[in-house]
Amino acid sequence: MTLEESLKNTVKTLPENVTLIAVSKTRTSEEILEMYRAGQRDFGENKVQELIQKQEILPKDIRWHQIGHLQKNKVKYIVPFIHLIHSVDSEELLRIIDKEAEKNNRTLGVLLQIKIAQEDTKYGLSFENAFRILEKKRSGKFPHISIEGLMGMASFTDNREQIIEEFSSLHRFYAQHQKDFRLTVLSMGMSDDYPIAIECGSTMVRIGTKLFGKRDYTV
Repeated sequence: MTLEESLKNTVKTLPENVTLIAVSKTRTSEEILEMYRAGQRDFGENKVQELIQKQEILPKDIRWHQIGHLQKNKVKYIVPFIHLIHSVDSEELLRIIDKEAEKNNRTLGVLLQIKIAQEDTKYGLSFENAFRILEKKRSGKFPHISIEGLMGMASFTDNREQIIEEFSSLHRFYAQHQKDFRLTVLSMGMSDDYPIAIECGSTMVRIGTKLFGKRDYTV
């Protein structure tokens, strides 16, 4: 199956209100370009260095998404061009992004990453801390930031009920505060669990393996 066919088949499974982020980490520029020529414009990367290298040589109308854990000392390298940062997991990181956005005369879109998984390896804010950040933003803090919505990753498990509960907990919080804080994005779901995430109200999914096939980590 070609990448174009893979993209079309995946898009068919998505409701119209769900945005597809093609997760292109470890993928070659040629693969991304093939997906781009098939109509995909939103691509997600985890590592800043890899993201910068690809951004420099690929079409400038690609909307790049930082989806992995973002180190504070790497923020300045992506702020000039990044479309959306999905992984804001601390107020300190948000302050740094706001400062760098000001330097670049930008208002930068971000998602607050909420920890809904039971795994210790997952990053994210508690619901309480996320609410405090939203309140501070509404009061005038972080003037060069636009908090577009929330992001969360479910536990890596075969327990469907657990995944549903984790995604549903984030959707409940999103629905409760969507209007007050003008949230428009709920980013949940990856290749293995995105159908469940959509059932639970996701408006944005991050899909890599299902689009590009298995990764070759020896490259």
